[in-house]
Amino acid sequence: MIKAYGDTLNDGAVQLSFTLPVDHCPKAEEAARQYVLKLGFTECQIVHSAPLSKDFSYFVAYGKTDVSIDYDKVKVSVVEQDTMDFYEVNTYIEEKIKRKIVIVGACIESDAHTVGIDAIMNMKGYDHHYGLERYKMIDAYNLGSQVECEALIAFAKEKKADAILISQVVTQKDIHVQNMTKFIEMMEAEGLKDKIITVAGGPRISNKLAVELGFNAGFGRGTYPENVATFVAEKVYNEMS
Repeated sequence: MIKAYGDTLNDGAVQLSFTLPVDHCPKAEEAARQYVLKLGFTECQIVHSAPLSKDFSYFVAYGKTDVSIDYDKVKVSVVEQDTMDFYEVNTYIEEKIKRKIVIVGACIESDAHTVGIDAIMNMKGYDHHYGLERYKMIDAYNLGSQVECEALIAFAKEKKADAILISQVVTQKDIHVQNMTKFIEMMEAEGLKDKIITVAGGPRISNKLAVELGFNAGFGRGTYPENVATFVAEKVYNEMS
């Protein structure tokens, strides 16, 4: 059994930050303290507060909780694979698939944040990890941001894509779930869901969520281009066998 760790093992110390729709004043700080206690914490200190605007205040609180969790019973859904590096992926595709694979990616619908799809696809990649455009055995097409699902699917069909990567960064009001659901429903309507590999990614995307929505896999924070390249290459080969 484990608990949150602050200064001492199993002290249950947790840091929270939140906003309340009230003017910044001593009464607001006391309201924030009581709010944290109502969440179930046994102790609370408001260690920082600041006005955000006339009617909104921001708080940082330290709380303590008696809640613990059995770590051995925690289950998580991740893409299980032995990730190949840049050179191994190219060799794998060349020797086993014997042709270039085609991957199309975009940040779909109203989402304009390309940092994720660019990190995976752009030639320079990031953090010394080459993007898919640099792989000699991958034809990678990055369509950028705010790409309608219809346009992405049409382009993938035109290029005879083996895989489509979609990135979702904005998650307010679960807009990412709506966009991902729309994409999969359109793939099904086009009869492409079982013909083109679909991968979703983003800082709030998990493999569990992606698979539940109908994608082949989902990659979240800490993903590098070779993680995605390995998955797609192995999936293409396995479907050939």
